[in-house]
Amino acid sequence: MTVFFIVMANPYFCLVKHLVIIGLVIPEPASTAAGHRMMQLIALFRDAGYRISFLTAAQNIEFSEKIEIQKIELNNESFDKKIAELSPDLVLFDRYVTEEQFGWRVAEHCPHAVRILDTEDLHFLREARRKAFTGNRDLQYADMFNDVFKREMAAILRSDLSLIISEYEYQLLTEHFRVSHDILFYLPFLTKEIRTDEVAFQDRRHFVSIGNFLHEPNWQTVLRLKSLWKPIQRKLPHAELHIYGAYAPEKVFQLHNEKEGFLVKGRADDVESLFKQCRVLLAPIPFGAGLKGKLWESMQYGLPNVTTSVGAEAMHSDLPWNGFIQDSDAAFVESAVELYQNEEVWNRCNLNAREILSKVFDQSLFIGRFWSAIGKIADQLDSHRKNNYLGMILQHHQFNSTKYMSRWIEEKNKKA
Repeated sequence: MTVFFIVMANPYFCLVKHLVIIGLVIPEPASTAAGHRMMQLIALFRDAGYRISFLTAAQNIEFSEKIEIQKIELNNESFDKKIAELSPDLVLFDRYVTEEQFGWRVAEHCPHAVRILDTEDLHFLREARRKAFTGNRDLQYADMFNDVFKREMAAILRSDLSLIISEYEYQLLTEHFRVSHDILFYLPFLTKEIRTDEVAFQDRRHFVSIGNFLHEPNWQTVLRLKSLWKPIQRKLPHAELHIYGAYAPEKVFQLHNEKEGFLVKGRADDVESLFKQCRVLLAPIPFGAGLKGKLWESMQYGLPNVTTSVGAEAMHSDLPWNGFIQDSDAAFVESAVELYQNEEVWNRCNLNAREILSKVFDQSLFIGRFWSAIGKIADQLDSHRKNNYLGMILQHHQFNSTKYMSRWIEEKNKKA
């Protein structure tokens, strides 16, 4: 029965297909949304019967997921031999910088492998919004044409298929930058089942905020929370705000204040247990891109939230949000207090979450089309690449720039 299901679900299925993933880091699903995303992709291919080889030059072992990895080196010809021996059917690049480093090597030594880029989010959009935020002004269209834009767009065009996690970013690429739909696939976070066992309103206490502190928007979120918390606590004197996040530097812990109920806890060992204990998630995210893993998880664990327009972007289609979306300080404080006190509103927001999960993130909405897209590209790889003539041009020039720069570094390292 299991084999029959796989054959039907994946038109690109044979007894054993081989996927090579080249990871920027080893996935940390308990620490980062990117890690959770990568583990979802691994599970997706594994469930379809693929043999998976995970290659990385990263060293983040302590909190990483326990998966079988093979170590590779940057700017080293040993990768060429390894990728040729693995002879994959598909290669998945983890973010554009990985495609930059290894894409030309894969194209040279495994020309028949389908090259897939998982963008995670559009880094050039995040950089554009960071620049506007730092300048204390609104985002301008010209902000997007930064150096990251050139590099990331080149990686997207060179790849046979790029996975886009945000519907907003998919529209940005296709409508504003005229990227062909043929080389893009919208694939958000995937929900397998909608949970119905969330903890009730009266059994929860306190506010929570969470975010990996290697990600600059999470630090800026905590700084904003520091100023928002005092007016919230004045109205809710017995409530506490618990701040969690991996890789918190000392400057984060310096904000800890037990008298004010502003408690910095560091890394969260069990997000599910934590989210089921707290009553409201606060996420006044000032800038960023992609989807926010903390908000997606809050929907699953019955934890309504108050966030910003950037936080909720592309996460609920036109459906009612599972909480409040507020950009002004005063409205944010008012909504946080109401959501914490009003059980009727709180319960309604949880019902909204279930609808969002079923209509926006349900895995069944995407899987069939995903396998069809990969199968079509694999079956018509030569014509697919010729139709993407800009990608062919960029691939040619990359061979004459990135390639020889890498070779120069190789020789330099050998002499050293």
